Amino acid sequence: MSTTTLPTPSDLTITPRDRKFERGELDPRLWHGGSVEATAIYNALSTTFPVGEAYFVESVRAFREGTPPKLAQEIKGFTTQEAIHSREHAAFNRRAADSGYDLSKLEAQVEYRLSITKTKPPIVSLAATMALEHFTAILAHELLADPSHLAGADKDAADLWRWHACEEIEHKGVAYDTWLHATRNWPRTKRWKVKAKVMLYVTRNFVVDRTAGSLELMRQDGVSGLRAWSRLLWYLWVYPGMFRKIGVAWFKFFLPKFHPWNEDDRDLLRAYEASAAVRAAPAPVKKVRNAA
Repeated sequence: MSTTTLPTPSDLTITPRDRKFERGELDPRLWHGGSVEATAIYNALSTTFPVGEAYFVESVRAFREGTPPKLAQEIKGFTTQEAIHSREHAAFNRRAADSGYDLSKLEAQVEYRLSITKTKPPIVSLAATMALEHFTAILAHELLADPSHLAGADKDAADLWRWHACEEIEHKGVAYDTWLHATRNWPRTKRWKVKAKVMLYVTRNFVVDRTAGSLELMRQDGVSGLRAWSRLLWYLWVYPGMFRKIGVAWFKFFLPKFHPWNEDDRDLLRAYEASAAVRAAPAPVKKVRNAA
């Protein structure tokens, strides 16, 4: 596919929203509506972002030389957004640690997974980034599309996740477009085989590691064994069922002519911006009549 015919919207602008969220200890510790499993999966996801998003930035930047001007500008916006995400999730992870969670085991596993790809040619890291960015984009879409995923969560923590989801959707095509540019001279069959193999590998590791990380955090809250497994699997695969609900969008990655922007879901961004503006607006001042 030529980089001159990419389906990324021509009027798309990637806009870093430099927000800073709460820095104090998570209160309550089970910030997601008192749910052990909901708090655990979001905390487990957050542990991946500080080093993971830095890895994404490094992987994409390695191939920005010679990209078309529009893509070069989008890479700049992407790297800025990801750097801010790393900062805010590092702060969120410190809040979780201050609340008593030991995240070291989860963080070590993320470092281990990334260390494997870092020993391979840079195109492998770009392929992994391209696959993981699709994963984060479809998770972000589901998070914004279905309010049940953050129902009952602490307001500031929920705001962090919605903000992050918004920007993941906005820049969802950057790594993929960079991949198309970097592999523009590859035969289509080779490109498809590599991206399919990488996505299957990434998916296996993502599901296994996030499940294991969540179970570890649930254990730290006194829930383990069959009870922990049943609660976590119900939450992820039944209700609200985040992993089940992204299944179709995940499968589309393997179809011919796939591109992240085949689905233009910027309506979710507009809805987020409108709701964020409402939340940030000052409360109206009520007029008080003078007593006669």
